[in-house]
Amino acid sequence: MSESDESPRSNRPEWGPAKWGAAEGHGPPWRHGWGKRRRRIFRGVGCAVGLMALLVTGGMAVLSFLLTRFYGGDGHTTLLVWLGGMGLALGLPILAVLIGLRTVRGFVMPLTDILAVIDAAAEGDLSVRVPENGRGEMERLARAFNRMLAELERTERQRRNLTADVAHELRTPLHVIQGNLEGMLDGVYPTSPEQIDATLQETRLLARLVDDLRTLSLAEAGELPLRREAVDVADLLADAVTSFSGQAEEMGVVLRLEVADPAPLVVVGDADRLDQVLGNLIANALRHTPAGGSVALSAEQDGAQLSIRVADTGEGIPADDLPFVFDRFWRGDRARTHRDGTGSGLGLSIASQLVQAHGGTLTVQSKLGRGTAFVISLPIGPV
Repeated sequence: MSESDESPRSNRPEWGPAKWGAAEGHGPPWRHGWGKRRRRIFRGVGCAVGLMALLVTGGMAVLSFLLTRFYGGDGHTTLLVWLGGMGLALGLPILAVLIGLRTVRGFVMPLTDILAVIDAAAEGDLSVRVPENGRGEMERLARAFNRMLAELERTERQRRNLTADVAHELRTPLHVIQGNLEGMLDGVYPTSPEQIDATLQETRLLARLVDDLRTLSLAEAGELPLRREAVDVADLLADAVTSFSGQAEEMGVVLRLEVADPAPLVVVGDADRLDQVLGNLIANALRHTPAGGSVALSAEQDGAQLSIRVADTGEGIPADDLPFVFDRFWRGDRARTHRDGTGSGLGLSIASQLVQAHGGTLTVQSKLGRGTAFVISLPIGPV
């Protein structure tokens, strides 16, 4: 599914910066409407100022003539009175107008640009940006507004990608289940325990995927319930090694625990969720470590932080892929699917979110062909 297929704006012209047609001398469409409003404002202000100047000029001429006649002056006196009155009557307003125009250029015009962008964004185009050509606070406001739009655009793109990824991941097991059931109903497949078990495995896969998506969404929203208690990290690692030792032995991989610190390593957190993190990391390491390799678990305290390390001697991750390993449904080998035993593609995303829910971080270090290490950093003490 391409991004354009699911975009609600696929039938509308794009208004992004690359589509503004600068070479033809035309501005972005979102500025057209507000440009007309701006010109109307300036025309109205100009007419009002012109009418005021005309009334002041005529009124001062009449007043100068009457004052000269009243005090017995001549035409030269009338001219001096008129010029003096005009200077006082128009000088200060003109100065005020000039100051006002400067204010309009520095405040009102950038504000109309922001309002125009708000209108465009409200209609669904998050690619628009405010020109950062103001001064002082208006420039900072435009820059902050553009950052907000960029973040909204990134979030919307992630939402569309997630929708497409979820649809793709759900489609495969659903098609398998549907095909198996239709085949058994039509007599193509025998209604045997083996065939029913294969269909049941697909339903379990769907259930696990839905459960993973729910866990991920709750963790990202900060609403995942955690049962916090003192957790002995050495015991946690030992239990994880015991749980995966059989699988590692079948795969010909050495799984070992390396905790040399005799002092107890304790963090405050949810033991079950931390065990889930370790399980995802160990399973991922075993999948990418060939027979004869090893996976090592270690832990050490560094000041107010405790680091847990899951390192393997597997194939490693290319440097270009490292920034994406915690993205949803990311897989190093795009040709492999969960049917090849690579999981749903959510394990590392869930692990990262669960660690963040504990106030920690999950990072990755890898060299292609030399192995990968995931490092969990957790604060010691209550979060």
